[in-house]
Amino acid sequence: MEGADEKKLASVSNLVTVFENSRNPGAAPRAHMLEEDECYHSGCRPPQPPEPWEKPSLGESLESRPRTVSRRYLSSLKNKLSSGTWRKSYQPGTGPGSGTQEPEEKRIVQELLETEQAYVARLYLLDQVFFQELLKEARSSKAFSEDVVKLIFSNISSIYQFHSQFFLPELQRRLDDWTATPRIGDVIQKLAPFLKMYSEYVKNFERAADLLATWTDKSPPFQEVITRIQSSEASSSLTLQHHMLEPVQRIPRYELLLKEYVQKLPAQAPDRDDAQKALDMIFSAAQHSNAAITEMERLQDLWEVYQRLGLEDDIVDPSNTLLREGPVLKISFRRNDPMERYLFLFNNMLLYCVPRVIQVGAHFHVRTRIDVAGMKVRELSDVEFPHAFLVSGKQRTLELQARSQEEMISWLQACQAAIDQIEKRNETFKAAIQGPEGDTQEQELQSEELGLRAPQWVRDKMVTMCMRCQEPFNALTRRRHHCRACGYVVCAKCSDYRAKLKYDDNRPNRVCCNCYTFLTGNLLPDDKEDKRRGILEKGSAAGYEQNLMCSFLQLLGDRWGRNGPRGWCVIPWDDPFVLYIYAAPQDMRAHTSIPLLGYQVTAGSQADPRVFQLQQSGQLYTFKAETKELRGRWVKAVERAASGQSPGEPEGDLSD
Repeated sequence: MEGADEKKLASVSNLVTVFENSRNPGAAPRAHMLEEDECYHSGCRPPQPPEPWEKPSLGESLESRPRTVSRRYLSSLKNKLSSGTWRKSYQPGTGPGSGTQEPEEKRIVQELLETEQAYVARLYLLDQVFFQELLKEARSSKAFSEDVVKLIFSNISSIYQFHSQFFLPELQRRLDDWTATPRIGDVIQKLAPFLKMYSEYVKNFERAADLLATWTDKSPPFQEVITRIQSSEASSSLTLQHHMLEPVQRIPRYELLLKEYVQKLPAQAPDRDDAQKALDMIFSAAQHSNAAITEMERLQDLWEVYQRLGLEDDIVDPSNTLLREGPVLKISFRRNDPMERYLFLFNNMLLYCVPRVIQVGAHFHVRTRIDVAGMKVRELSDVEFPHAFLVSGKQRTLELQARSQEEMISWLQACQAAIDQIEKRNETFKAAIQGPEGDTQEQELQSEELGLRAPQWVRDKMVTMCMRCQEPFNALTRRRHHCRACGYVVCAKCSDYRAKLKYDDNRPNRVCCNCYTFLTGNLLPDDKEDKRRGILEKGSAAGYEQNLMCSFLQLLGDRWGRNGPRGWCVIPWDDPFVLYIYAAPQDMRAHTSIPLLGYQVTAGSQADPRVFQLQQSGQLYTFKAETKELRGRWVKAVERAASGQSPGEPEGDLSD
């Protein structure tokens, strides 16, 4: 047995030299793997060289220079697989044995066998030489780990054993017995399913190349082993990375040769049906390999995104899919100017990020993660911030501004597509766990979402008084705070409560008095009960659909002739004969009100067409609208209220 094993090892070892033997004596080494492919089809067999990995002389070592394979080349390889560039027509007379009387299909099989011999030699070099020598060095020197070596070579041992022990011997036997059995389709059909093992190797190729480059620079013993083998005649002065690329290219070569074989078979050949089925299986294996390259590129792109985000543990997940990324502007509830932010939309989460000023490693800091499950998006109608949209999630609600209408629509569509996909998957899951009567175990979500999802915060400049007690804010004794449950702007006294909010993992948060009662069920002390509402304590209802007319107006000329600031003026639907004037749109109490019945509306100064006046029994109010068109709508609305006409159905949109 030992003699047989030694004989087998020697025969396989001789195969390692086929790659070198297939060259013309004295030919210069070629730099690219695709150029070497021509020698695979040449059929030439020069004399045997000396030991394949004998250590070369110093001069030969200096001539050997590392050559690398870029990721761009791998992408071009995928494009070739997809576009069919590999499937070139086979020209009679250019293959091996041209000028002989052998059938063309046999010459193609001979070419397949010879290239398979060269390929097995390359696999032997990878598995039995590079792989084993590096493992041996790792065990002896401990300069690098065995796991690093195994990660670099992936499943190359399985691929080598398959081709050397099964595929190549079957091809050799079939060609030796070609006269009696002129067919190879059945052989390839039997073995083609095993070619799908290449997908694991292809997926790992980019990572293996990175590890190889890293440890070549990091470990001198590692580099010495690689350099010694690369400089041998068996390696043909090519780098290990070039040899590792050969399995990635092999399956398309099978498809090329087998397609030519099917084309050259006579119409009544007994192998035609089997060969066509074998070609289809090879094509499927090529597609499988192509899909592996695509998946590898997706993971590579995903890893680059994670690196830009700082590789945070709760974010890195290889199953995620990046749907969209890009800059946006964050509309602040305190500042007037929007702030630069950056969004990453994945299939299951939206990352709200802040660009790092000093880029050390990560380019962005993740400020908030919003789960797509339960997220809602919609466009905002905001004159001050065009192209604005709202993202409302369980963790946080954001008011964002895109740079253009098209960009805003693109973000809304991308977010909604992700939401729809999550909801569709959840519906499928719920259908799978339904009981016999179709009822799920999950309780229906109530329409009231207070505390279940992050609210939209009211902007500070939209109110001048507490939205609960209606006391005016000031910079010293009554400052603004936000209720984390409803988003209202309230004073410290009205927000001196804490309640657990589900959207924040049931952590206690600052809430207003109303939300505290609703969320906890606890009643407020008597001294903290709301006082009776006054006549001016009527919310401004900033939403236009709740008002007959609303916009900013400036009150001109008080009794001392001074002009006042702009006020938010409202004629509500539920009180259509009174004009309420607020300091800000979200205020809960007006600072004045004007009963409109009996007032006369007159034009103001001829010099400014935006001015109109209200006059009754010595009372005179002069208002200035922002535009002439808005002034006309106010005049029409006030005239109807002054005459006592019920608004009924609105004749037109009077709101600004």
